[in-house]
This record gives sequence, structure tokens and C-alpha cells, in this order.
Amino acid sequence: MDVEFVEADDGQWEQYATLARRAYGQPVPDIARLGPHADRRVAVRGSRVVAGGMALLVPQWFGGRPVPAASFGSGCVAPEERGGRLAGRLMTERVRVAREKGAALATLWTASNGYVRRLGWEAPAQVFSWTVPTAALKQSGADTMEITHGDTAHLAQLRDRLAGHWNGTWQRPPWWAAWQQEQHPDMETYAFAEPGREACGVLAVATERTEASRQQVVLDFWAAGAPAVGAMLDFLGRHHGRIPTTLFERTGLPPGTLLQDRLAAAGAQAARSWHPWMLRMLDPARAVELRGWPEHLDEEIVLDLADPDRSGTARHTLTVRGGRAELAPGPQGGREADIALTSAQFAVWYAGGYRSPAAAALAGVHGDRPALTRLLAATAEREPWLADYF
Repeated sequence: MDVEFVEADDGQWEQYATLARRAYGQPVPDIARLGPHADRRVAVRGSRVVAGGMALLVPQWFGGRPVPAASFGSGCVAPEERGGRLAGRLMTERVRVAREKGAALATLWTASNGYVRRLGWEAPAQVFSWTVPTAALKQSGADTMEITHGDTAHLAQLRDRLAGHWNGTWQRPPWWAAWQQEQHPDMETYAFAEPGREACGVLAVATERTEASRQQVVLDFWAAGAPAVGAMLDFLGRHHGRIPTTLFERTGLPPGTLLQDRLAAAGAQAARSWHPWMLRMLDPARAVELRGWPEHLDEEIVLDLADPDRSGTARHTLTVRGGRAELAPGPQGGREADIALTSAQFAVWYAGGYRSPAAAALAGVHGDRPALTRLLAATAEREPWLADYF
């Protein structure tokens, strides 16, 4: 009997939660927590749920504008059904539904990087967590800011504004705060502000026990500039008497050298590499239309863009002008393409993941250096960062 792909009712979703526990080898609480907010898809053989997953229709910031997106999470196949290509068929169905519901792109976290790459996904950035001696975070001269405890609607607005400075961050939905508090019951939020001014930094931190002692876990770290960074690190450092180590979660720190450059002791930090978040274009033309673009650019670049399964290549013209862009079929005629790239490479470029023509060329993007430089300039204004794990 073949499988049928359906939107899960409550009973089928309960079946799926039980299945996921077998498949993952542990409970997956987000299946219940996020189910009411998600598109829930399952594969059913007869009356039995044999695979499934959910998609959170949450916009993501790209170029300073929110783009309709689907965040795929908690997907799995029953252990006894593995090896029959059911996962690929289910992913095709989930992608189809997400696109029908308006998503121009899709994001996921997965340890199966090689598998989803074959389906057209790619990682725009590396992902690390950082473990640091708490005492090393103390910053001299960083005690001038006012610190306020407690989350507010104003801080949510600040987080959204700062999220727009990156590519890939969520435009966090109304249910986000309750979901995070349920995941981290002891999470505390602090706002940082210059005296008499509005907040310029938001820090969310929890505490967990380790084998030896305790550590504080940084879950959110949003700073409008260097003064806020210094004050937030110093605040964390003040806990060194009771909490010897601080863990910056894989989503809890912007990319770059922000932390390493500011540590008091050289070599104090320890990095752990995690599987990265992956991006796939569902509707490249619409994603280009809705994204933000630099106002000063005036470019026309011809692209040869390969399908996700590399079964074919189509020629497109990318036009960026006056803060808007268009990806249109063609041109017709004999003009050669300036750049040749796959849809997965297109996703990395879209997210600002190629920081130089040399990096793009090493990843397999074909084109001469002037053409690559022009292409990369269109998205390099912001770096890729996904500050939520789902």
C-alpha cells in the first residue's frame, strides 16, 4: 500500500509525536509546542502515520525587509520505513505546500547536511557555540549603562529592528516569547540603555547545571553598537563568583569576531562547530522582488541558474536598481551569461554568504572576477545569521 501525504489532524499529530520519539531516540517537545502554529504534514500508509514534519510560516529578514519564508522542523521517517526514499518524497510535498502558502524560501536545521544538499539546500554560514570563563567577560569602563530586568513589547520591537541588520533572522511572531519561556523556564531578559535613552541592547540568559558546577547560557544577544556589546559582556562577567563558565548558544551570538576580540585573556574561549542552518529558494524571482537591496546599485547581470536537482539550466537577467531588483527569464539571443551557479549557490549568494569573489569561486560559482565582484556587492551589505533554533 502506497503512502498518502496529508495535513495532519490532531490524532495523526499525536501519532507523529510518538513516531518521532522512536525515530530521534528521545522526546521532541516542539512537536506539541509548535504544532498549533505550524503547517503539519504527515505521510500515512493505511491508518498508520509513517513520516512527517512541520513548517513554520515565519518571515525572515533579507536586505532589511521581511521575506515570506517557511522554517522546516521536526521532520523524520519511521525507522522501519527508512531506505525507501520516503524522506525525499515527503520533502517534495512539504516544499510544494510551503510555496502554495506563499513562502518564497525555506530554512531548516539538520544534521543530514549532505542529504538536503542533494535536494537543493545549502548553508550560508558556519555555526559555532562558544564556552568562555565568565571572569574573562568583564570589561573595563563598561558599567555606565542602565540595566533593566524583564521583557517588554518595546524590547521585541528593538529585537526586530536589530534583526533587520542581518540576513536570515526571523521576524519573530507573537507566539515566540511564550515558546521560548516554555523551552527555557528560567530564562531572564535584560535591557541595556544609555542614561535617559531608549534601550540599545537586549540579553536573554538562562542557567544550567554542569557536572562540575553551573554555567550561564546566553540565548539572545542583540546589540545596536559597541557600547552595548561591552556593557552586556561585562554584565555577564559579573556573575563569575558563582557561575564559572558562560555558554553562548549556537544561535546566541552574531557571527564574526565580536566575542574573540573582546576577551580579557587570550585563548580563553573554546568553540564548538555545529551543523549549520540550510537555505533553499522556493521561488527565486519572488524572493528577489521582495528582498531589500542597496539603493546605490545599478546593475544588470545575466545568470545561468541550474535547477535544484541540476536537471537543467535556465538563463535569467538580474536587474538591481534604486533599492529594487528583478530576476526575469532571458535574455533571448546570443548574449553569454556573466555568472553560472546552481540554485543552492544562488541561495548562499542571496543570504550574503559569499564574502569575496575568491570564496564564491572556491564554492563553484563560475564567472570572471569583475562579474563576481558586481554580483556579490548586491548582497554583501549584511551577513547571514539565524538567531533561532527550531
